Amino acid sequence: MPILTRAYIKTSFIYLALALTLGLWLAAGSLLPSPPGLLPVYFHLFLVGWVTQLIIGIGLWMFPKFSREQPRGNERLAWAVFVLLNAGLVLRAIAEPIHATEPAPFWGSLLALSALLQWLGGLGFVALAWPRIKER
Repeated sequence: MPILTRAYIKTSFIYLALALTLGLWLAAGSLLPSPPGLLPVYFHLFLVGWVTQLIIGIGLWMFPKFSREQPRGNERLAWAVFVLLNAGLVLRAIAEPIHATEPAPFWGSLLALSALLQWLGGLGFVALAWPRIKER
């Protein structure tokens, strides 16, 4: 299994564990009060952190080869997608709860930046995967 695929999949497992832990904390609401703004973080950890990165990792590994020289396409772009998704996700996990308690423009800007980073990562994956979806 290529190192790039392993990075995506192992990182997705870390986000799964974090999401499940956060979900447990949120479910224990009355026993362990949580700061506001954690529910969107929980959903992003699951959907972007676990599901999306697991799909991307397996997709990069299993989709038809791009070429003999570059079987998975542009590896630099694939690593950029990894960095963009994770930077956006971590930024959201930090900014979302703070923005929920202190709705200052700075935190709103960080949330917008986190969304932009994740969006760019998604577009990068589309650019990587699109040419690999082809007829025989």
